[in-house]
Amino acid sequence: MRITPIDIQQQHFKNKMMGGYDQDEVDRFLEQVAEELELLTVDGQQLRDELTRTRLALEDLQNREATLKETLITTQRMTDDLKANARREAELIIGNAQLRAEQLLQQGEDRRQKMASELQSLRREKVAFETNLRMAIASHLRLLDVGFEASYHEAPQSIPAPAPSSAPASLLPDDGSDPFAY
Repeated sequence: MRITPIDIQQQHFKNKMMGGYDQDEVDRFLEQVAEELELLTVDGQQLRDELTRTRLALEDLQNREATLKETLITTQRMTDDLKANARREAELIIGNAQLRAEQLLQQGEDRRQKMASELQSLRREKVAFETNLRMAIASHLRLLDVGFEASYHEAPQSIPAPAPSSAPASLLPDDGSDPFAY
């Protein structure tokens, strides 16, 4: 049975004849108080030990919490730094790509202009070549016409007669058309 503080306050011992308390009753009460005090002492020590463990656990948890907070802050900073670096790198890559694209466009435009210039030059050369060829052909035709007229009126001079063959007598058409006309 547990003794409460009220039990101790209300405990009455029987008086013995000589004005004292019953020794056995006092001894039993003291034993009960001693047992209760022993239990309370053990309980108090257990509670103090548990309190110490709880405080150590709390301190450990607080240290872990502080470490986690620092880790989260460091992680957030690193994440922010990584994002900022990624943005800067992306902007740099985009800038380089735009610069390269502009260079390629300029090179393409330069090449187009060069090719257009070369095409113009080739067209002029073609026209000049066609003109010179037409003039040469016309000149040769005039020479042929002059040569035919002169040889038609003159007597042949020791030119051997052609051997009979299956080749055509003349390479020029007899209808008077220009064989070199386009």
